[in-house]
Amino acid sequence: MNMIEPTQFISEELRGTLRRNVAMNRHTSWRAGGYAEKVYQPADLADLMVFLHTLPADELVIAVGLGSNLLVRDGGFHGTVLLLHAALTEMHIEADGSLYAQAGISGAKLARFAAKHNLIGAEFFAGIPGTLGGMLAMNAGCYGSETWGLVKNVQTLMHNGKLLEREPNDYEIGYRHVALKKQSKFLENNDACNSISLLIHQEEFFVGARLHMPSGDGDFARREIKSLLSKRITSQPLNLPNAGSVFRNPPNGYAARLIEQCGLKNLQIGGARVSEQHANFIVNVGSATAADIENLINEVQTSVQHKTGIYLHPEVRIIGEYASNHE
Repeated sequence: MNMIEPTQFISEELRGTLRRNVAMNRHTSWRAGGYAEKVYQPADLADLMVFLHTLPADELVIAVGLGSNLLVRDGGFHGTVLLLHAALTEMHIEADGSLYAQAGISGAKLARFAAKHNLIGAEFFAGIPGTLGGMLAMNAGCYGSETWGLVKNVQTLMHNGKLLEREPNDYEIGYRHVALKKQSKFLENNDACNSISLLIHQEEFFVGARLHMPSGDGDFARREIKSLLSKRITSQPLNLPNAGSVFRNPPNGYAARLIEQCGLKNLQIGGARVSEQHANFIVNVGSATAADIENLINEVQTSVQHKTGIYLHPEVRIIGEYASNHE
């Protein structure tokens, strides 16, 4: 295979940047939340492998792309955050015509690159406000398409820095759900809160993928991308900090429709508000704390379940500790 295969531990000298006590509101799209104990931005995949090899086996580690699906509680995250957006950015067409991309590539960039090379089927990535790593982890999708529908195989990195290659049949894959089959027994009641310990303590995380798409009309693909981006601009509150869709759609329904039917548009707690433009978005109107956002998520869940009997499962990941004044 022609995936990037860095020579393991070419040098024991780290080339990335390690910082301590970093405000995560700078690295999440909600622009809210506490501090991370340590943040490492690797120089590239080889450097990330070396860095992980230096960490204690019980270190809490989470990988972050654009931070568009993440809430860090106000008490902070006592572990290591890996910033991959500006680090894992390799992308190329392989000899067999498949597209290799690393986990830090944004959805929009991935869609445009595929269209440039006359590959079709990746246009929907332009509508997802995240990076490939996160899209693989949750089988992100929109407009009727999902990430794993294009996956040929993936690269994962173990906590000890070992690089692996896996096939789709190694995973249990569903709607907004991806888990190694040996781990799936832990995810029977998988929502954002129940699964977060596994996401943090996981043995491995995604660092790259080979995607297979048919050849086609690149100009048509570019027009589709432009259309999807226009639709996103008109239908979503992109003028305010948000994390994309907060809840999964329930079977045979839409979370936004249920939230609106329950009269929850514009419901506000502190600086967090249910968007008037799209009810499945919670926006930061300027001063939201992570607690404001989490409390509003819980309030929407409770209200919708009370009025409709339907429990809305969060798409967002919530990590870290509550602030000391949390009740």
